[in-house]
Amino acid sequence: MYDGSHFASTGEASGVDESLWLMGRAHYKPVIEICGGTEIGGGFIAGSLLQPQSLSAFSTAAMGCSLFILGEDGSPRPFDSPGVGELALGPLLFGASSTLLNADHYGVYYKGMPVWNGKVLRRHGDVFERTSRGYYRAHGRADDTMNLGGVKVSSVEIEKVCNAVDESVLETAAVGVPPPGGGPDKLVIAVVFKDSKGSKDNLNSLKVSLNSALQKKLNPLFKVSHIVALPSLPRTATNKVMRRVLRQQFSQVGSRL
Repeated sequence: MYDGSHFASTGEASGVDESLWLMGRAHYKPVIEICGGTEIGGGFIAGSLLQPQSLSAFSTAAMGCSLFILGEDGSPRPFDSPGVGELALGPLLFGASSTLLNADHYGVYYKGMPVWNGKVLRRHGDVFERTSRGYYRAHGRADDTMNLGGVKVSSVEIEKVCNAVDESVLETAAVGVPPPGGGPDKLVIAVVFKDSKGSKDNLNSLKVSLNSALQKKLNPLFKVSHIVALPSLPRTATNKVMRRVLRQQFSQVGSRL
């Protein structure tokens, strides 16, 4: 959307390069990012012209919405504390659903969620980061997790390490693929290169670098089983990476991974 001076973007926040390209078409005015969902009848987090903006990030909760980032113990982090965790919403939210077709509304959104000020928080399902400067960044679905050698880890944690390993890497997607004969998931990394020319020849050396980085920064038991070079990652209309699609594709060729 373009109002003559600023662009607005819905769904997940655009990438840094995408944001700069779009800003360049509006005299480098900030892109106002908005993220929401059908089940809440609108947005829950957004950018604002009343605040300084940051590339590929959100600056504030939407009007009438409260945001909570849950810590490892499942409790809300302090509001001014930077960190990454599953996002929860305050239960009093304009337009939020109260029933679901063919599903238990309470079970989907409230069961097992922490209580804050006497009210049960509403599950959202995305992983969000609050930066040290107070901005918010989306990191995909919280249920994009896998079990590697008995250790539960999110795709986001692995991808954050993989994206920084080599300058030739544009983005990655990490999925756990069950082997055909059963057993622990195999870690498969889908890689999109900034320049595809000649990059596929370097997959073996990249695999070594990824293993080294993951074992050093996350867990010495983690091991990349296979790397698949793709021209782009499958995404929803709102720019969310569809890791389940990759998992299904890789599972179908599991015997060759």
